[in-house]
Amino acid sequence: MLTNSRRIRPTWLAGLAAFVALATLHGGAQAPADVQKAVDAAFAKYRNLQEGKNADYIPALAKVDPKLFGITVITNDGKVYAAGDQTTQVSIQSISKVFTMAQVIAEQGPDAISKRIGVDATGARFNSIIAVEAVKTVVGTGAPEMNPLVNPGAISATSMVTGANADAVWKKIIGAHNDYAGRSLTVLQDVYKSESDTNQRNQAIGALMLAYGYIKSNWPQAVDLYTRQCSIGVNTKDLATMAATLANGGKNPVTGKQVISTNYVPNVLAVMATAGLYDDSGKWLYATGLPAKSGVGGGIIAVSPGKFGIAVISPPLDDAGNSVRAQRAIADISNALGGNPLASKPR
Repeated sequence: MLTNSRRIRPTWLAGLAAFVALATLHGGAQAPADVQKAVDAAFAKYRNLQEGKNADYIPALAKVDPKLFGITVITNDGKVYAAGDQTTQVSIQSISKVFTMAQVIAEQGPDAISKRIGVDATGARFNSIIAVEAVKTVVGTGAPEMNPLVNPGAISATSMVTGANADAVWKKIIGAHNDYAGRSLTVLQDVYKSESDTNQRNQAIGALMLAYGYIKSNWPQAVDLYTRQCSIGVNTKDLATMAATLANGGKNPVTGKQVISTNYVPNVLAVMATAGLYDDSGKWLYATGLPAKSGVGGGIIAVSPGKFGIAVISPPLDDAGNSVRAQRAIADISNALGGNPLASKPR
């Protein structure tokens, strides 16, 4: 049964990537008034929602104002539509995994990720050690049953960014994030310290990934750089610009810079679609069709290929670790704008 699934999944994933590529090429522009109306409606509808709670396993995240709520949509022509808080920074957390994965793909090609880490959803929690053990039992029989958007795969992806030393690797990682965001980003030092003081589980994962060959050397450096990238400070416009760059075939629609080859964008979006919202990724894709990525800092980005990127920041999370208000606001806005790339209308 496992062998058959391995034959099917890469083909299915390639099909999804091809569909996303087609959507990227044939997307349509939205009327500005319609976009702003959808953003304003979602903000008004959910601004007083009080479901969920802040992540508290990282002490610094528990201190973030739970009332913080901002929405930004950026279309492929670079126009910005926003409501709510646009300036307050939160830590990017797991959303950073997308852009470090993209950096590895840009440097080494898509096979570097699929063959070394894998591109399948694990069906387990994002920081599961049991999932690593399960993967180990089938290593050598095909591509690993893991992906770069869960902690073990993400720490491994960080270890794959090339550089002579930690400073050189970090320069590439922060440089990539800067290019996607269209400005110079910085690490929130209080979050970085808080995470570094409490990341014993990730340290254990790093050591385990070295033992099993996913990390080739120096797992402490990989864990530290991963922790640092998760502590990058971003606001909703930063995140929306990053999402819009992927929606626009890898070209930042605000700065005009080609950040990643258009050929690689479908690979990035395909992994976001299958694993972007932790163990609720399937539910999200079923409801919206949007490649997306969440972070426990309260942010979610989503991509409507060829149309727009969207980001929402709201710290209270559901049991899976995804922002409650962000999920609902993004779904409403996408539905209003016809953003689902899997939807089609009869001629």
